[in-house]
Amino acid sequence: MSIKLKKINKTIVKCKKCPRLVNFREKISKIKRKQNLNETYWGKPVPGFGNKKSKILILGLAPAAHGGNRTGRSFTGDKSSEFLFKCLHDVRISNKPYSKSLNDGLKLNGTYITNILKCAPPEDKPRNIELNNCSQYFDEEIKYLNKLKVIIGLGKVAFDNCIKFYKKKYNFNIKMDFVHGKRFNLPNGVKIFACYHPSPRNVNTKLINERKMKRIFDKVLKLI
Repeated sequence: MSIKLKKINKTIVKCKKCPRLVNFREKISKIKRKQNLNETYWGKPVPGFGNKKSKILILGLAPAAHGGNRTGRSFTGDKSSEFLFKCLHDVRISNKPYSKSLNDGLKLNGTYITNILKCAPPEDKPRNIELNNCSQYFDEEIKYLNKLKVIIGLGKVAFDNCIKFYKKKYNFNIKMDFVHGKRFNLPNGVKIFACYHPSPRNVNTKLINERKMKRIFDKVLKLI
């Protein structure tokens, strides 16, 4: 990771702009899940991870309360991460088929992973002011990922907020509706794919499966 991205991430980790999110993430760190009672929760904003030269950005909405908020890394230590990294490993984007902790030896190939919102929100429902506060960090991440070619928006809320960010930044009004597998061109030459979130609910109801998700990754890899 570049010095500039490391600096951004250090700033993210120290952020206390949103009192509601600060209170929630710290509360969750004390009121732990039964299976994690002996663990020390991260309990801070969760920065992105990957390489500065990444051409792919995988974008989620926010860290999970007992996933990223516990482990300190997005899509790490929860059911969503199990599904996602099985797929990423199969298409050779990840060197491991799992993402369990900061010390698990995970490495990404040409890919950066981050969230629109850096803190876990209550009921997975962020407020507009919280999203606006965090947009500064997303802006800086995009700025320094200067080799970026493709964004994969995991879930409608992450996708919609990414489009909202780009519309505000580049002042355009092209309609871009969330449809799984659909690709759009952003004003700065980056392409964005809509993808169902690999949540347990979506997986269990078969809204998303490994074949559907890997098909998107295959399309992305062909583009870059």
